[in-house]
Amino acid sequence: MSEEPKIAKDAILKRSEQIPSDTPQIKGYDFNNGIDYTKLFDCYKTTGFQATNLGEAINEINRILDCRSLPLTEEEKDSHETDEFIKRKYKCTLFLGFTSNLVSSGLRETIRFLVEHQMVDCLVTTAGGVEEDLIKCLAPTFLGSFELSGRLLRERGINRIGNLLVPNDNYCKFEDWLMPLLDEMLEEQKVKGIAWSPSRVIQRLGERINDTSSIYYWAAKNRIPVFCPALTDGSLGDMMYFHSFRNPGLVIDILSDLRRLNSMAVKAVKSGMLILGGGVVKHHICNANLMRNGADYCVFVNTASEFDGSDSGARPDEAISWGKIRKDARPVKVYAEASLVLPIIVAETFAKYLLRKNKK
Repeated sequence: MSEEPKIAKDAILKRSEQIPSDTPQIKGYDFNNGIDYTKLFDCYKTTGFQATNLGEAINEINRILDCRSLPLTEEEKDSHETDEFIKRKYKCTLFLGFTSNLVSSGLRETIRFLVEHQMVDCLVTTAGGVEEDLIKCLAPTFLGSFELSGRLLRERGINRIGNLLVPNDNYCKFEDWLMPLLDEMLEEQKVKGIAWSPSRVIQRLGERINDTSSIYYWAAKNRIPVFCPALTDGSLGDMMYFHSFRNPGLVIDILSDLRRLNSMAVKAVKSGMLILGGGVVKHHICNANLMRNGADYCVFVNTASEFDGSDSGARPDEAISWGKIRKDARPVKVYAEASLVLPIIVAETFAKYLLRKNKK
């Protein structure tokens, strides 16, 4: 018999260094113990891959909620701001960002829950993130398929958002509802000198929708500001475009909203970011937190990679280099599609926190 090659043996059986004794060991959930969802999701932390990231995201948000539960000192209550939206309510100001597709989906109800129970302090979204919520108060969105033909749908007047279907009639109903409100806003601008910003427009729409299923009904009711730096990039913009011909003159000031959002970050005792998706929503919140030398807590949820250099896919570590997240923070990015993981995150954090609070 010939001896095994020493080079192969040395390569395969190389002795390893000792791993620190406090390093978590990989272990998943044992279904022989029955079905306990709390223990199941707790096991995510030691499952590995994105399950571990999801478990860490749950931990990070619970840290935010623990911070929010701490009482403000008398000095901290005084924010030296006259704007009602900038007065501190909690030890940690939580910024929630989300893209429009999430409101088109059933995550709308999850986001509404957070706003209804005042578990976030401000929202940052896109035009679609506003209008899709309001349109659902007027007419439903339907479940379709990713494989449906765009050409055939166009002929039928049906719009596809992934595997969701929105009849064009929904936008016609939205126009009928919105146009009188734009007339009203223009009249108040002329007569009362009201200066409209995207957040004040959204507040008015939330006040007038009068539907408790709406995110923006609750945002208006609970005085939670909604920032939308790209308000014209959607059906809202289409309607404003048509309105500019029918009844021209409405002016919307985006700079005042920039000051309000940045001031919320600057005046925060502690700051947390929960950002679902990327694009302008993600950067707008991160850039506001740059004004305070970075957020203290952070969770990103998106499917984008960092390798094209876009901010959408940038990991938290890149944001630390800009000063958008603090150097001593423990930020988490979950590489996942939000409809899969947000209900789990909310169930294990905000919902349990509210349940405990209500029991007390």
